[in-house]
Amino acid sequence: MNDASSPSKLGRILVVDAQRNTRAITVNLLRAKGHTVLEAISGEQALATLAKSEVDLMLTRLQMRPMDGLTLLKCALEVAPRLQVFVMTASGSIESAIESMRMGAFDYVTLPFKDGEMLHRVERALERTRLQAAALAQELSEPPGPSALVGRSPAMRELASLVQRVARSDATVLVQGESGTGKELVARAVHAHSLRKSKPFVLANCASVSETQLELELFGQPRGARTGAARARRGLFKEADGGTLFLDEVTETAPSLQSRLLRTLQDGEVRRVGESAAQRVDVRIIAATHRDIEQEVREKRFRQDLFYCLNVVPLRVPPLRERLEDIPVLAEHFLQRANARGPRPKRMSSAAVERLMGYGFPGNVRELENLVRRAAALAEDEELQPEDFLLPPLPSRRGPSKRPAKTRRRTRASV
Repeated sequence: MNDASSPSKLGRILVVDAQRNTRAITVNLLRAKGHTVLEAISGEQALATLAKSEVDLMLTRLQMRPMDGLTLLKCALEVAPRLQVFVMTASGSIESAIESMRMGAFDYVTLPFKDGEMLHRVERALERTRLQAAALAQELSEPPGPSALVGRSPAMRELASLVQRVARSDATVLVQGESGTGKELVARAVHAHSLRKSKPFVLANCASVSETQLELELFGQPRGARTGAARARRGLFKEADGGTLFLDEVTETAPSLQSRLLRTLQDGEVRRVGESAAQRVDVRIIAATHRDIEQEVREKRFRQDLFYCLNVVPLRVPPLRERLEDIPVLAEHFLQRANARGPRPKRMSSAAVERLMGYGFPGNVRELENLVRRAAALAEDEELQPEDFLLPPLPSRRGPSKRPAKTRRRTRASV
């Protein structure tokens, strides 16, 4: 039997009700069970409380002025997105209560409520808060090791095995794969299971800045008149000293910068921009690209010697269309993550899974994650259906209709 008064089941609850009598009844009931209860007589006062206090659950009456319960719900979730909310409403306003759940409320109760029913719903809401907090804490604390490479296909099992093996060495790794396949996740998994895991993992996106800016970011610069710099910059190589530097989209670097990268990788030394003195660095390099890097070498857009330097251990992340059996596992994984953050847990229908497996996913795993997150946020029902995923329609598989066939037969007969 659940003990609602045990410390692990208690929470901080905000009760919002302009009517003193019903507010007092609710507050006294909850305090008698050991909960910490805050009070507010208006939506404005409730928002002020949320801005300065940690709250697990908010109970609000729908019928209030000047700010009604629906407006308060919307504003409260903007202030505290993970807040659990359920509304209290008169029996004649059930439609408004249902609308509140579409807007993100966890539940509703009609007034006057029964004590047992109220306490049961409060316990459910607080349990939801605890599950969300536990899921978020686990996600933040656990390194993205090979187990984070979600999938049961042979290709993904082989990739996870390679990640585990290469992580034990200090070899340079080149990760290749289409956009959205999870190349950064692979790089983080290698670092998280290496001997350098306690040291920094530093990311350099080679495609997001200009050549000049990227050179400054990678190598740093001293402060002084010679460089025109108002302040010194260490550079990402120095930031990653002892750890791992991830060169994302490395094929986007300009030829002159490729030469500097090659010299640094060969010598293990960096020279800040405008400075002649070299500094030793101990950095493991993991590079990634969505391009065919060997084609880039053949067409003289990427240095062959730098390619050989980076391609010590090649890892290929397969596109999602090559591992369709991973789609149900990935979709469920992303749905559980969405459920941990959302007010109402959702589940996947078999029809939805079948529809997802029939889609090509040009955006790969990133596209699937975004589709699942959007469906979980916007779907009104607890079970997600194919139409919740906003996918393009499947091509028609219908053959020619009977009427044209008859027409053709008549034509042949007439001839």
